[in-house]
Amino acid sequence: MNRFRFGLQARFLLAAGAALLVVTAIVALMLARQAAAQQEVLRNSIEVVSQVLDESIKERGTALAQGLADSLVNPLYYEDLAAIGALVRNTTAQTSVSYVLVHDAEGNLIHDGSIDVAGYGQPMADPLAHTAVRAQKLLLQQSPSVLEIDLPIHIGDQRIGGLRVGMDLKPVLAQEAAAMRTLSQRLDDSRRRQWLWLTALMAALVAFVSATALYIQRTMVRPIRWLSDAAQRIERGDYQIEEQSTRRGDEISELLRTFNRMSQSIARHDREVRQMAYTDALTGLTNRLAFREALDGRLHEARLAGRSLALLFIDIDEFKRVNDTLGHEAGDDALLQFAQRIANSVDQVGGSEALLSRFGGDEFVILVGDGERSAAEVAAKLAERLVVELGQPLQVQQREIFLGSSIGITLFPEDANGATVLLKNGDIAMYQAKLAGKNCFRYYNRAMDHAVERRLYLEQELRGAWDRGELRLVYQPIFRTRDHMLVGAEVLLRWNHPTLGSIPPSVFIDVAEQSGLIQALGPKVLHAACEQAMQWPRNAAGEEVFISVNVSPRQLRNGDLVGEVETSLHTSGLAASRLHLELTETAVIGDEILAVTLLEKLHRAGVRVWLDDFGTGFSGLSHLRQVPVDGVKIDRSFVADMERDPDDLALTTAIIAMAHALGITVVAEGVEQRAQFELLSQRGCDLVQGYWLGRPLNADALVQLLEHDTAGVPGILA
Repeated sequence: MNRFRFGLQARFLLAAGAALLVVTAIVALMLARQAAAQQEVLRNSIEVVSQVLDESIKERGTALAQGLADSLVNPLYYEDLAAIGALVRNTTAQTSVSYVLVHDAEGNLIHDGSIDVAGYGQPMADPLAHTAVRAQKLLLQQSPSVLEIDLPIHIGDQRIGGLRVGMDLKPVLAQEAAAMRTLSQRLDDSRRRQWLWLTALMAALVAFVSATALYIQRTMVRPIRWLSDAAQRIERGDYQIEEQSTRRGDEISELLRTFNRMSQSIARHDREVRQMAYTDALTGLTNRLAFREALDGRLHEARLAGRSLALLFIDIDEFKRVNDTLGHEAGDDALLQFAQRIANSVDQVGGSEALLSRFGGDEFVILVGDGERSAAEVAAKLAERLVVELGQPLQVQQREIFLGSSIGITLFPEDANGATVLLKNGDIAMYQAKLAGKNCFRYYNRAMDHAVERRLYLEQELRGAWDRGELRLVYQPIFRTRDHMLVGAEVLLRWNHPTLGSIPPSVFIDVAEQSGLIQALGPKVLHAACEQAMQWPRNAAGEEVFISVNVSPRQLRNGDLVGEVETSLHTSGLAASRLHLELTETAVIGDEILAVTLLEKLHRAGVRVWLDDFGTGFSGLSHLRQVPVDGVKIDRSFVADMERDPDDLALTTAIIAMAHALGITVVAEGVEQRAQFELLSQRGCDLVQGYWLGRPLNADALVQLLEHDTAGVPGILA
């Protein structure tokens, strides 16, 4: 059963009906005894007073707006927000001024006199804004409570913005009401003896009107005003609204209770959104967005106080190998351990003002300020501590792995005066730490910019180097150990720049890999090598010589490697058995499922695949059973120390034995001494290459070697 509800509408109708009855009775009595002349005088007087006050407020507001507009020309032109704010606040302080808004030529708010200017740079959206922005000259607009004077602000013929001054009409209305009461009182005095009998009725009317006004104020106006103020605060982003308690059962009270619940829900949702927006989900550290906002604020404070700051840019060395070999869950575990070690070091060395953030991936950034020690000193000690701590082994999935970190340090204001440049300098210094051998830290200096510019220049020049004929192919001979016969050649890429001269492969291949140019160069090298191999004669044993081509990890993962190989073989006419592809061990095991699929397709096409730099990755010998490869190339670092290091000799022997047990060919690279060749030959290594056996040759020299050589390695192994 619905309970009767004495709601707001019923209250208002009852009060209005009672007021109507009382007013009707009073008016009926007054009209009978009031002279028409007195009524006309009263009405005319009220109109005159209203007109005078309106003209007064318009003249005052116009003069105030014109003076303020003239004062704002220079600050607005030079975007001096402090000066604009001072002028606006001085004007707003006047009792008759409701608000002052300064906007640009497009209608975007520049200043409203507040400290934080919450709507700065945003379009004004109030009902009077559209007309005010379009005003070409002085314009007056009026609402029930405000008289607004709008003025465009010009410098010469150029409009640079506008001014909106809102004059509060409440004092005017109050003066009009006061004037009306005064006039009514004087008329009452003149009519007192005639209208004495109306005194009681008028007193009753005043009391009734006052009670009604008080009642409406308490039950309607005050709650609605609170709702309006609270909605404006929420609109400005202030969700800390004081709860309004009420026990009444009318619509306004129910609206208040609903609004209380809504504001609490919005505040809770805002906290959750900010938590997600400003926190890294994996580590719980502040993220890039939060750090950038904090960095802007810290830089501003440091400028004002004349303090220095230091920024450390940290990148984990070889972290990609963890994801590639152990999986992303292991990578997340490693990141959490690194984040904890970094946080502990920051707490112990960085000082109370240090700010730590994860920028994404394996990048962390730390901001330290100068307290008892200088920022540079704190950064140096913290970097030394981090290099040691992050170089310690990690326990991931019951495995012990060693990674390390490269750290770049840049200082404010010595190196940069803004957040963007400071972060860029930290990144550059970190990259230099990687080039210096990793697991170390480097300070930013101006020379690093030149290194970056040189790298960008090399990337730009490399884009057209093949078409300009600057890149050429050379071939390093590969010999069979049992009969010293030349059986193949590895194709190598060389770059002779017209102004920079010969650029080492270690430099431009790295540029090609990181820029993605290798995906365009790789197929060209493959096609050219196949074309050249077709011109080679047979070796002294009458065998066809194979060509070995290196394949980039990018080609393996992102390109159509099988299609490129089939196209090169088809257009060149080279037999598939003569093409050997070399893939790095880490590239193959980085995505083993993809690698196995591609290698099986290559095998079906008749192409052979070798694992290059074998022994340097995480995989060890176990992956030889899972990945279908035809051969492995023992990394030159093991060959170089076989004579002096028993461990390297034992590992090389084990690789050869394991590979042969699986039916896999073994190639040793970097053979530069006769003793190395003999050790490899004694252990059954199938193929060898290196400077002692033969340096890289151009195509013509290799053809001549094949045509005239009848004893394998001329003059060396005979």
